[in-house]
Amino acid sequence: MEARWCVPQGCFELEVPRTLAQQQRGLMQRPALGPWQGMWFRYDPPAQVGVWMHQCIAPLDLVFLRQGRIAAISADVPPCPRLPCPVVYSPGNVDGFIELRAGRARELGLRAGDPAAPALDSAAPAGSPRPGARRD
Repeated sequence: MEARWCVPQGCFELEVPRTLAQQQRGLMQRPALGPWQGMWFRYDPPAQVGVWMHQCIAPLDLVFLRQGRIAAISADVPPCPRLPCPVVYSPGNVDGFIELRAGRARELGLRAGDPAAPALDSAAPAGSPRPGARRD
C-alpha cells in the first residue's frame, strides 16, 4: 500500500504510479482489483485527463477527484482488448482519479460531491509498489 482512502464502510489500499511509464501502464494486463484495492493517479497542477482501458483485463469504476471531493464517477468502464479504444474524459480539471473494481462505487453509495481525501502512506518509500503488486 502506498496510499489509503477511507470511506464510511472501510479503507481502500491504493497503489500510486509515480513515473510516466507507471501511469501509462496503469492496470494494463493486471488481475482484477479486490474489493478494497485501487490505483490513485495524482495531478499537480490539476488537469483534464483522458483514460482508456486498452489491454485492461477487468472493467473499472473511475472516480474523478477535485479539491477534496468526488467530481464525477464513470462507472463500469469496460476493457478494450484492441485499438482504437474509447477515451473517458474527466469533467474539467481534476486533482486526480482513483480506479476501483467495477461496481464498487455503486455498492458503497459513492456520489459526486462526496468528500474524498486519499492520503499517501508516509511509511512507503517513493516508487515502492504495494504488497503483492506485479512488477512488469
